[in-house]
Amino acid sequence: MAKLRVVHYINQFYAGIGGEEKADYKPESREGAVGPGLAFTAAFKDEAEIVATVVCGDSYYNENMEEARKEILDMVKAYSPDLFIAGPAFNAGRYGMACGDISSLVQEELGIKSMSGMYIENPGADIYKKKIYIVETKNSAADMRKAVKKMAALALKLGKEETILSPEKEGYMKRGLRKNIFEDKRGSERAVDMLIRKMKKEEFVTEFPMPVFDRVSPSPAIKNMAEAKIAIVTSGGIVPKGNPDHIESSSASLYGKYDISKFSDLTCEDHETAHGGYDPSYANQDADRVIPVDILREMESEGRIGKLHDYFYTTTGNGTAVASAKSFAAEIARELVADGVNAVILTST
Repeated sequence: MAKLRVVHYINQFYAGIGGEEKADYKPESREGAVGPGLAFTAAFKDEAEIVATVVCGDSYYNENMEEARKEILDMVKAYSPDLFIAGPAFNAGRYGMACGDISSLVQEELGIKSMSGMYIENPGADIYKKKIYIVETKNSAADMRKAVKKMAALALKLGKEETILSPEKEGYMKRGLRKNIFEDKRGSERAVDMLIRKMKKEEFVTEFPMPVFDRVSPSPAIKNMAEAKIAIVTSGGIVPKGNPDHIESSSASLYGKYDISKFSDLTCEDHETAHGGYDPSYANQDADRVIPVDILREMESEGRIGKLHDYFYTTTGNGTAVASAKSFAAEIARELVADGVNAVILTST
């Protein structure tokens, strides 16, 4: 049997071109495997080969979507592949969005089976998992070896048109699709078995899992704003000029705490944004557009609020794991309560 022909999509980083400074890199195709494609080649053994790799900068794709789509579809079509693989994108948000979008288009418009791999919190996963198979990965490239192994196994089954089993068995994300299957026991028996296990506090697996939502009770209303101490917390990435703590532009692993006690207005000379998920031009011109220090100082001088807290807290929200965000929030909250802060203005982008 002839090898399956595969076209692989990666971003500028995994192609070895550069990081954020090269995120506007225009689409190009290269013969054979590049970067992570070499790992796929090893995993495929003699059953498939990457005939071409398509490279595109994350910013270019997301900011020039119509042009990028057309260019890349033409590149893929020229190689007549049996299969299209994008990523894995892990928790990189713009990369995940590009992988999901181009994979779904290749499948819909060219009729070529397509798939990707992402961390479950990647925004691309939630948007595209019903359109294509997305293998669930960890949140960073440290999981590359395992991610490629799972993706390659599913890719070969897709390419050979073999039956795709359940998400639990194949490792892809649940797509919200239901299939009729035959079981040894009727539904009523299985339900009673589960109930008995639950009553005995034994482990059981429900056949109809319910979604779990975070529920946060709102704090009581501030009775007298004229006596309130207000703090600013932002995921918009505002930092002192030069980003002294090197907060990441995405998938942040830390947050910053910075003194604004001497500032009544933030300018391009003293503050900027570290955020890599939006056009930074306006935020870099005037950081007050993201954290309203100037307006809060006016309200403070007019007696409309009691005091603006001497420090603001900041991180970048794009691609940052929910677990990390919760950890940041818990630490920040403890400090604010200890400092006598009554209320927080939370800003995003």
